[in-house]
Amino acid sequence: MRGISHLTAARSSDGIRDWEIDAQPTFLPDPENYPEEIWGVEDPRITYLEEQDRWAITYTAYSQAGPLVSLATTKDFRTFERLGPIMPPENKDAALFPIRFQGRWAMLHRPVPASAGIGAHIWISFSPDLRHWGDHRLLIRARQGGWWDANKIGLSPPPLATPDGWLILYHGVRQTVGGCIYRLGLALLDLNNPAKVIRRSDEWIFSPREHYEREGDVEDVVFPCGWVLEDTGRIKLYYGGADTCIALATGQLDDILEYLKKCPTPSEI
Repeated sequence: MRGISHLTAARSSDGIRDWEIDAQPTFLPDPENYPEEIWGVEDPRITYLEEQDRWAITYTAYSQAGPLVSLATTKDFRTFERLGPIMPPENKDAALFPIRFQGRWAMLHRPVPASAGIGAHIWISFSPDLRHWGDHRLLIRARQGGWWDANKIGLSPPPLATPDGWLILYHGVRQTVGGCIYRLGLALLDLNNPAKVIRRSDEWIFSPREHYEREGDVEDVVFPCGWVLEDTGRIKLYYGGADTCIALATGQLDDILEYLKKCPTPSEI
């Protein structure tokens, strides 16, 4: 009611029904100790770090200077250790890879430059310790003109390891006279070198269609932050519909990869 965002855990045995939602917020902003969280915490992306036997949560901390990327870790989703801000504003849509590359952690994120007309693109950065980030590189560029992903894109769920590479699902924001439309597209990164894009879909593969995706607090939005790959090869995709509800879509990994491997190889940025 105050407009301060927070995170609350929900648990289900099958990921579909009988959800048990924490009675109180699970992860509240702590502006007294972390002033960058003064207006809330939102849009978490969760990655299991097997090396450290803990979950890493990249999230948007909403500061007076704009949104930025913060990081926390947990083993049980009841107690959390904050590492604090890891990217300055304005920056959102961040997620970690679950493994190191040549001794360094890697993270995808979406800075927004102050200069008008430059666009908002997906970048990759590297860190030896999860706190200090550098070697920043532009990875996936928003297209221009009439494309569905022109001018502004952002990572959706965390990267997913597949035999053919790191599967990336990202959102593109199209400005129209009727407002913005959020749609989803795919990319594939090299398994050993995530700074290399080997495939990218020209077409969007998921778009607002149902009434709960088109009507709500923010219309025409499908916004995933998490997905689960089951042993059967089925992917459960959890996404926000019109910034009002949480919805679930499913697909088969083999079908997605078969489609994506037929998509173009991007030219070098």
